[in-house]
Amino acid sequence: MKMGKKAKKGNSGFDDNGYKKNATSQVTDGTGKFKKSFKHHQNSDSQAPVIRKQVEPETAKYFSEIANLFESQGVDVEERSVICGNALEEARGKEFELATDYIISNTLQTLLDGCNLDNLCSFLRGCANIFPAIAMDRSGSHVAETAFKSLARHVQDTEAYTIIEETLKMICKVIVVNPLDLMCNCYGSHVLRSLLCLCKGVPLDSPEFHGAKGSKVLAERLNLKVSHLDGNDSQHLQQGFPSLLKFLVSGMMNCTKEDMKTLQVDQYSSLVLQTALKLLAGNDQELLHIIPVLLGCNKENLAEGKFIDMIIAGETVESMKEPAFSHLMEVILEVAPESLYNNMLTKLLKNSLFELSSHPCGNFVVQALISHARTKDQMELIWEELGLKFADLLGMGRSGVIASLIAACQRLQTHEYKCCEALATAVGSKNETSKFIVPRILFLDGYFSYDDKSSWSWPGGAKMHVMGSLILQAIFKFQSEWIQPYILSVTSMDAEHVLEAAQDARGARVIEAFLASDASTKQKRRLVVKLRGHFGELAMNLSGSFTVERCFNAGNLSLREAIASELLAVRTELSKTKQGPHLLRTLDIDRYATKPDQWRSKQASKQSAYNEFFVAFGSSESKSTKSNKLLYNASMDTSEHEELNIKKDIDGSLISTSVVDDTSSEKKGRKKRKRDVASEDAVGSNRAIEKAVKNFLSSSTPDKKRHNASNQRLKI
Repeated sequence: MKMGKKAKKGNSGFDDNGYKKNATSQVTDGTGKFKKSFKHHQNSDSQAPVIRKQVEPETAKYFSEIANLFESQGVDVEERSVICGNALEEARGKEFELATDYIISNTLQTLLDGCNLDNLCSFLRGCANIFPAIAMDRSGSHVAETAFKSLARHVQDTEAYTIIEETLKMICKVIVVNPLDLMCNCYGSHVLRSLLCLCKGVPLDSPEFHGAKGSKVLAERLNLKVSHLDGNDSQHLQQGFPSLLKFLVSGMMNCTKEDMKTLQVDQYSSLVLQTALKLLAGNDQELLHIIPVLLGCNKENLAEGKFIDMIIAGETVESMKEPAFSHLMEVILEVAPESLYNNMLTKLLKNSLFELSSHPCGNFVVQALISHARTKDQMELIWEELGLKFADLLGMGRSGVIASLIAACQRLQTHEYKCCEALATAVGSKNETSKFIVPRILFLDGYFSYDDKSSWSWPGGAKMHVMGSLILQAIFKFQSEWIQPYILSVTSMDAEHVLEAAQDARGARVIEAFLASDASTKQKRRLVVKLRGHFGELAMNLSGSFTVERCFNAGNLSLREAIASELLAVRTELSKTKQGPHLLRTLDIDRYATKPDQWRSKQASKQSAYNEFFVAFGSSESKSTKSNKLLYNASMDTSEHEELNIKKDIDGSLISTSVVDDTSSEKKGRKKRKRDVASEDAVGSNRAIEKAVKNFLSSSTPDKKRHNASNQRLKI
């Protein structure tokens, strides 16, 4: 009798074989024989039933002794490999029974982890014909995963490549005969995804290919992070088996065409298909064959070159409201070649965008569609359906769709002003001033769930809305002339509300985004002065320290000195925090404490150097760089990088200025110090400008050799 854990009450949604109880599945008849699901297999080739025999007492005792030997830790490395090999030889012909035994399977994992490659491949070849049955078992799935991880450690060995490929080919050939049950099983699905990753050459436990975290996907959709599928993260790729990957995926697709409706809405098969698509990202030829099949396109349409079957378009769109298929559609839209993406937009999803956006699952499909739009024409089609629906979508809690629209408009540089205007209109009315725009977006859900919106007021102590914060951060990246209502709103906030926003990590990011925006210096300082008296308190928090640094950079000399004096008062406590030493060093608080006059002179010289540079070469906020500012990666745009580099050059020159020697008499020394500091600051300022100008010119001047080579190429 098979040993295993008792089913937990919380697992009532699954049967003992890893299927959802309400789904048709492969089950056992009590004798260990696997019965076939009629629904899943009515169009599949028949397979011989797998009967699980009871493990013989002598065999169980042998493997128990092996387990005790390893637990005693009395075996060296060389002996361990030999023992593992001998034990796996003993397992020959009994692989299924041992791998699916709750106790012995743990020992088997230890053996597969410690054996040499020949023994490992021999074990996998021995159980290839029953591999799907092992993979679909609660214990056997762990054995299969361990075997794949052990194989992955040998892949880089060129001499081992052929034997590993032949072993995996045997397993793949068995899987493609009847992959449906394996794909729809919670254990088998995970094993199959690991096999796909092994064939591609990516880490088997890579979260990107087992279902990316929501935060990563959101960061990519809001232009805060480059897609993890761009180039398939090639720096983490190792040697793979591309022909096997193609064989396995195409084999699964060919065998399951008739059951595609089942695969679309099944949670575990959807995960397998998502992994396959992500691993094939960039391989347009394969994707053009696979994606239409996933969407239910028939053979006749494919033969005629039609990617989308208009007859089933409505049914497919309706399926996108199912959780499993909505996740699958997100990946399809992410990896689809441009021609296929355009077909899906114009023939499949057109005139259904608002309906899908209104649905709890379907709205994620629309977010993916928007985030992966390639052209302004595509955004125009999307805007026609959603551009006037901002208030409706926010009222339904679909702020993610709005955030995706704003980010896509920034990326493609289209409808920017319309986006800003539509959002402002959605959270206010024409009769109201723009003062309330930013507070309402900061508390987005609270505002839209409030019955009498005209009487809504700032909810003190409430947490600020994550998506509302992200939307405002995106808004403040637009040109200042487009976001004047937002600038007026944030600068009109009461001082206590500004402080509360700065103390909330989400609100703090909005303040930082405003201080980094194209708003005028005067407008920025109007906000900064409202935090006066609280900079020391803010600096003690990790998120608040970034806000303090932004405020310092935006302030004039008197504001900077006010911030420095507040930090000096808490210097001892601040230096003990994680962020404290960096902040104290960046704002040069030690110099301010010991030599305040020199600190003031240095700050004035810095500002003078910045001003002279931008007078000579133009502000970083000029129109020429505003367009570049929209094309940013990670969390910082191009123009910010350039300006920071300039500031580093100038700061570096000023910081390297030697400190004046004050060993002479107090009165004489004070006069001399003032003269020296002024002289050194002037020299430092000039050197900084010269260095920054030199860097600017050298970066824009082509290399002489490259220039000559280019001319020669043109002559040819």
